[in-house]
Amino acid sequence: MSDLSKNQKAYFNYFIIETIEAGLELKGFEVKAIKSGRANIGGSFATIKDGQLWLTNANIRPYQPKNTPVDYDSKRPRRLLIKRSEINSLIAKLNGERLTIVPLRLYNKGSLIKVELGLVRGKKKSDKRETIKKRAIEREAGRTFKN
Repeated sequence: MSDLSKNQKAYFNYFIIETIEAGLELKGFEVKAIKSGRANIGGSFATIKDGQLWLTNANIRPYQPKNTPVDYDSKRPRRLLIKRSEINSLIAKLNGERLTIVPLRLYNKGSLIKVELGLVRGKKKSDKRETIKKRAIEREAGRTFKN
């Protein structure tokens, strides 16, 4: 499984509580674009509308801009393919607490394109500072062990 796109900001801005794998409903030229690395899931999120899960604000630029349909919107909402029971459990978890669903990465699984969703809670500024401090300490420790 190779990563096609990764949302690095999500790992910094949120505490990841749970991860879920979902399929994406895509058009043919969008699949080619994703496989060629033209997808960006930074700043995107998932919403639940009418009992279905939708990926909103994910930018998939056209594979061949001149051959793309004229009315193509690169940030259109895309339906996520997930079981009804999983959607119901997500709804129950979202109602109880202040949580959000954020895509963490796009990847290949065989010939299919999957998205890893994270059930997340936002970090506060102090939590982000702690993360930066931990990274700096780990970097220094790595440098001392290397030398």
